[in-house]
Amino acid sequence: MGSHRRLAPSPGLDRGTTVAVGLLSAAAAALGTVPATAVPHDDPTADVDRLYEEAERATEAYHRADSRAGTLRGRINTVQDEIARQQERVNTLREALGSLAGAQYRSGGLDPSLTLLLSDDPEDYLERASVLDRLTARQAGRLKELQKAGRSLDQNRAKASDELKELERSRRAAAAHKKTVKRKLAEARRLLDALPEAERAAYERAARSGGSGLLGLPGPVGAAAASGRAAAAVAAAHSALGSPYVWGANGPSGFDCSGLMQWSYAQAGVALPRTSQAQRHAGRQVPLSQARPGDLVLYRSDASHVGMYAGNGQVIHAPYPGAPVRYDPVGMMPVSSVTRV
Repeated sequence: MGSHRRLAPSPGLDRGTTVAVGLLSAAAAALGTVPATAVPHDDPTADVDRLYEEAERATEAYHRADSRAGTLRGRINTVQDEIARQQERVNTLREALGSLAGAQYRSGGLDPSLTLLLSDDPEDYLERASVLDRLTARQAGRLKELQKAGRSLDQNRAKASDELKELERSRRAAAAHKKTVKRKLAEARRLLDALPEAERAAYERAARSGGSGLLGLPGPVGAAAASGRAAAAVAAAHSALGSPYVWGANGPSGFDCSGLMQWSYAQAGVALPRTSQAQRHAGRQVPLSQARPGDLVLYRSDASHVGMYAGNGQVIHAPYPGAPVRYDPVGMMPVSSVTRV
């Protein structure tokens, strides 16, 4: 989702790419695309672009908070399982100590000197004293073990309590980001629906005005995927063409931008992170001029949108609500980086 109207060279790309994007911008202007500097302040389509960009940034924040919550839930379950095992161990040790205390009482309940005086059989006394010493040593060992188990139990309970609090914070953050996304998307939809039909059609043309390719990018003949898994991911993304954009979805019936990348690579046996910002670091970065099918193309300086390079200057991506998974020119938005998985 996001703005597809402003074409600008991106920092960090090679010289050939900068020239290519410049040529693309000129060609788009010749076709009637409005440059960013010429957009009037009250242009509703500019507001739609802004709302889509802001919604996509909020979506990234939502995915981060939701992913954190999922991680915490797993850790809390592990700690709680450990607490249950430790509590069972503590109970067993307490029972053992109780049994030892009873045996100790039965073996040496009286003062040792008095017991010796009253004993008819000194050898019997010495035997019972030996048993008592062994019981006392075993009791001391069990007591230390119980104290250690108790400390560990307390530490894990404190850890679980802290992580439950953090989980609640992550849940609240995710809910807040989700509310922000839905509000901005609804506002963008309202602005688009209020446009005359001709202006809505012009907006859609502008969103796809990146041209048929960029100078220096490999064409269909030499654009082989960098690996078998990349080729499989491209095939999976191609199979999703026409699927609806669904906010927060990662397939198979609907997708958002990073969800489509995650799902496509999952079909190739590769686990990608959930957010486009994390996907930027899921492999090594290559120049745009060396992009090959299966490479992830990240857009804007904050990497808040992502598509998959498909060759011939095109990407497959999930654009925004109301626009299905489709091919668009790679230069539809400012490219910030290209990642080869």
